[in-house]
Amino acid sequence: MIRHIVMWKFCPGTEAEQAKFLSSLRDLQGVIPQLLRSEVAVNVGKGNYDAVLVSEFESLEALNAYKNDPRHKAVSALCKSIREDRVAVDYEF
Repeated sequence: MIRHIVMWKFCPGTEAEQAKFLSSLRDLQGVIPQLLRSEVAVNVGKGNYDAVLVSEFESLEALNAYKNDPRHKAVSALCKSIREDRVAVDYEF
């Protein structure tokens, strides 16, 4: 099993787009079959990253299929237009 964690820092003034992005990201659960589980959350603190995704996949191949799915790519394109920074880690568990 692979756990995929991503955190984003968003550009100021993009709150509406952030809400759309996070909602669209949540909506991928149950739509892309390789995505076994996902949790999307907004940071309640200040001075760190703004939001996080924690998701799980059977394998790296499944994760790559998810990343290349056109539905994920559409959500990712929105994120790229509003983010200042992104960090990610993938690990086996």
